Amino acid sequence: MNSTAAIPVTAVRVAELLPEGEPMPVYVHIIDHPDARVLVDTGMTQLHPAVADMDPRLYPLKEQDFDIQSVDIVVNTHLHFDHCGGNHLFVGKPIYVQRQELDDARNQNDYTIPEWVDPPGMHYIPVDGELELLPGLRLLSAPGHTRGSQVVVIDGDEGPTIIAGDTAVWFDQLDNPRTEGQLLVRSLNPAMVWLTHEHKPWTPETKASR
Repeated sequence: MNSTAAIPVTAVRVAELLPEGEPMPVYVHIIDHPDARVLVDTGMTQLHPAVADMDPRLYPLKEQDFDIQSVDIVVNTHLHFDHCGGNHLFVGKPIYVQRQELDDARNQNDYTIPEWVDPPGMHYIPVDGELELLPGLRLLSAPGHTRGSQVVVIDGDEGPTIIAGDTAVWFDQLDNPRTEGQLLVRSLNPAMVWLTHEHKPWTPETKASR
């Protein structure tokens, strides 16, 4: 395999939420690794009364120009409803999630939408801390947003690219990190960090440009 800096990441908008009337995009991220196509989080595919107050607008993967069958591996950064609502599209595929996150999603009330976590046929692979998923691609535990949140780290020549889910919801939370997960992300000196609810990736130059 050549330089891991060349591993492309594609952000795909799958929903928009309107908490308190302010639009908040929901993105999933596709990693085209030489050894496998990895999808990080699965967004939402349907409405649900539990989140009606957020007035979701949906653009599900299955209705976009995207080949569901092309995905080899799914990673859930965590199991809140807007990150696991498309898991059912990947029945039989390996879905990697931190063991702590899976336990909390299954056992805590008002944590997520349970039927979106455990539709029939799910094949979860629980992760305990760090895992090398593929050459140059690691999963790291990043507590903060939830106890079981994780990030995906793609090694690169100019510093890693990180897909962070909601470890940071907004750029400001990386500019001024506080949680264990946010501090971990910054300690890795990333070249860029993709977040679920931001249109573009955070980079070390982002703050200076604002």
